[in-house]
Amino acid sequence: MGQPLLEVNRLKKHFPIKGGFFQRTVGSVHAVDGVSFRLETGETIGLVGESGCGKSTTGRLILRLIKPTSGEIRFNGQDLGRLDRRRMKAVRRDMQLIFQDPFASLNPRLTVGGIVGEAFKIHGVASGMELEDRTTALLKRVGLHADHLRRYPHEFSGGQRQRIGIARALALNPKLVIADEPVSALDVSIQAQVINLLQDLKSEFQLSYIIIAHDLSVVEYMSDRVAVMYLGKIVEMAPGAELYRQPKHPYTEALLSAIPIPNPRSEKKRRILQGDVPSPINPPTGCRFHTRCIYRKPECQRFEPEFVDIGGGHYAACPVRAGGGFMETPDVGSA
Repeated sequence: MGQPLLEVNRLKKHFPIKGGFFQRTVGSVHAVDGVSFRLETGETIGLVGESGCGKSTTGRLILRLIKPTSGEIRFNGQDLGRLDRRRMKAVRRDMQLIFQDPFASLNPRLTVGGIVGEAFKIHGVASGMELEDRTTALLKRVGLHADHLRRYPHEFSGGQRQRIGIARALALNPKLVIADEPVSALDVSIQAQVINLLQDLKSEFQLSYIIIAHDLSVVEYMSDRVAVMYLGKIVEMAPGAELYRQPKHPYTEALLSAIPIPNPRSEKKRRILQGDVPSPINPPTGCRFHTRCIYRKPECQRFEPEFVDIGGGHYAACPVRAGGGFMETPDVGSA
């Protein structure tokens, strides 16, 4: 296997909590706590999990929109943590973000032409008539019209606004696009159109995607591999078809059991999780899922499970269901 487009190694982000008269650090939110994965050129990885598990924070860390507490992010062989501001600006041409909310992510003071063409100006790619021509071509490619160029965001529907956001992300011909819940704010009738558009653009522009979503059906349709996050950690990762057919982690089983079946006569056995998600300020020791797991053993409360390959690129962190073992030393919480 050659060099991946993106390599993330033991990525962590702990947000400090300030308190007291002197605003000292009294704790931290363990938003992302040791995430590792590789993304190959032309591949799509889906990142799923409950709200607050660290999916969106992981995406923003990769783009260097926020600075990690520790860990390494390598893009095209470059360690992003070692790049200064000037060199990072050049790398940003190859890494773009599609936002979740098509209403809040567009500047209401700019026309559509100004929004989509802004990237060309910032990076000195085009100006004048060339800028207008390239912006118009992008709008047409995402299903909009040339006369939309001088309109403002409030004049468009939700689906059209998301198309504007997609056009903006593609302006500089990036290699990696991180789509953070790209269709969750849209009507169901529009979601399929936007999903198919993203799939067509992937082939046309030779893109690699990280799809962050809670809609497991969307992730299944779009992803080559799926990573399941729980409380800041990836607990299972596998090719999409394999993970949906044969999940190995109890948390993944529960997530998949919640996918509705579009047939009122079909019965599906739900796996209802007991209790609430633990606080990321004080995550449980050992396996972080053990407080809600029906398969837990005494060791699960003291030792962190190994993230092991169980065959065919299917990884899981559950010694009870997936085999493997535990780390040698007790997990007493992340520092």
